[in-house]
Amino acid sequence: MDRLKLWLSAFRLRTLPLSVSGIIVGGCIAYYNGYFNITIFILAILVTLGFQILSNLANDYGDGVKGTDNERRIGPERAVQSGKITADEMFDAIKINILIVIFLVLSLIYTAFGSRNFLYSLLFFVLGGISVYAALKYTIGESAYGYRSLGDLMVFLFFGILSVMGSYFLFARSLEHVLIFPACIIGLLSAGVLNLNNMRDLDSDAESNKITVAVKFGLKKAKRYHAFLIISALVLGLAFGILYYRSFASILFFIAFVPIIKHLQYVFNVKEPKLLDSQLKILALSTFFLSILLGLGFIYNGM
Repeated sequence: MDRLKLWLSAFRLRTLPLSVSGIIVGGCIAYYNGYFNITIFILAILVTLGFQILSNLANDYGDGVKGTDNERRIGPERAVQSGKITADEMFDAIKINILIVIFLVLSLIYTAFGSRNFLYSLLFFVLGGISVYAALKYTIGESAYGYRSLGDLMVFLFFGILSVMGSYFLFARSLEHVLIFPACIIGLLSAGVLNLNNMRDLDSDAESNKITVAVKFGLKKAKRYHAFLIISALVLGLAFGILYYRSFASILFFIAFVPIIKHLQYVFNVKEPKLLDSQLKILALSTFFLSILLGLGFIYNGM
């Protein structure tokens, strides 16, 4: 039982709701347009969870073997860092997780496109391969992009653009202009979560030569960058609510703006990076909450 709890901790369960936010939005818009399929939705959620867990395990392994996760790190103790799970055990878990993800991706592709849409299937198989590569290369290897200030961009693309638009395409086999704003909103807020994490770990990352955007900017400018991400998401959300207004349900997601704005105020008042740790859960869950309310608004308007 203790071993199971240890591995569940390594999976970083608190990161999982954020990872499926884009799938929820894409699925709900597909429902509004009459394309929804429950099996595709469930498989898309499972694939996304698989990718997120893979990324978490790879991050634990990569930062652990490089010594980036050390005693100066502020957040929760990592598995490889603590020695409770060896680097070899973590690497084996990563390989098993890759096999599971491949199986889920193939199942999702076949369910969505069958055997008659070869080009669509090939496209999503390639996207799946790129996603596996991106999950691994965030911290693993000498050319890990997480050590070269590219993590924020990748999170924006994968958690926002690909998650919302890709999931919708699985249902509809087409794209709509209505997807652009939600994809950018989820992507910006997700990048904000990563930047918040990097601001918290700024000092230990700098010592380990992990050059994140926060390390490159320094705490003061990283806060301004954080404000840019959050405020841009809120402005796009406001514009989206106005442009696609159908009823009060269309702007129900504005409720999620309240904890997000309070979060931003807290970040600017913080003097010590370690105090930012509590805000990770707040911003991640607020983004998840926003995605549910935005999606439910579409479903209600489609009834």
